[in-house]
Amino acid sequence: MKSRSIEKIFAPPAPHMVGDGFRVHNFFPNQEINKKRMSPFFLMDYGSKIEFSPSKEPRGVGVHPHAGFETVTIAYHGKVAHHDSAGNSGVIGEGDVQWMTAGSGLLHKEYHEKEFSKNGGLFQMVQLWVNLPAKDKRTKPKYQEIAQNMMGKYKLKDKKSIVEIIAGEYNGVKGPAFTFTPIQMYNARIKKGDSLDFNFPASFNTGFLIVEGNAIINDTIAPLDHFVLFKNEEGTIHVTANEDAAILILSGEPIDEPIAAYGPFLMNKWDEIEQAIHDVNTGKFGVLE
Repeated sequence: MKSRSIEKIFAPPAPHMVGDGFRVHNFFPNQEINKKRMSPFFLMDYGSKIEFSPSKEPRGVGVHPHAGFETVTIAYHGKVAHHDSAGNSGVIGEGDVQWMTAGSGLLHKEYHEKEFSKNGGLFQMVQLWVNLPAKDKRTKPKYQEIAQNMMGKYKLKDKKSIVEIIAGEYNGVKGPAFTFTPIQMYNARIKKGDSLDFNFPASFNTGFLIVEGNAIINDTIAPLDHFVLFKNEEGTIHVTANEDAAILILSGEPIDEPIAAYGPFLMNKWDEIEQAIHDVNTGKFGVLE
């Protein structure tokens, strides 16, 4: 059985703050993983485990615009509240996902949920920016709140290990997320000593983030908080947990189109960026306090 080769394992880059509520390691895009290397995933910010002290005022990121892509926030510890100018709001906690399609444009804000802020505690999240193809850049904004109990569940026979399918399909079990292009997104929660295999089309850009424990991937140790980038080739990815592990698994069909990225906008051409800025300034993205 041919294995799909690992291209490189990346240690977490130095963290930076997004607003005052999210301390993140930006794994891509950067000089080593460019804007298209993980397409349709354009950006990944990983908030590794951190303890937040109690706070009267919720920490977070204030009102800001987005257009031309989707933001996907995956919660491992802590709680986040979301509000946007399309009228959507929600709270996600451990194991939950929020999938916001900015599309033609909206304003949104994200904060630590009020009770979590008051009490403080352990916080760990991932945020992904998922690109949209040109034909869907102007789609109407939407919001998918995907609770952990809504996800597809594949359980390893006679074992406690489980794959939670957020989007796509694993061994015949489907995830609930609507996606504009083919995407596989899972949380694999693998008990010590258990093994799982994963197969994706050779053309799909594929990467694993180790969010808990560590694992042996095709005979190579993948440590906690590291990102594993795979080559674009046929082959099986074999994973064995050295200790209880949680792995975010991403694989998707690339969007082979020009990219124009500026701040919170992700378009195909620079004039579309200028139009988005104009739309924000003239109130077309709505109002959010």
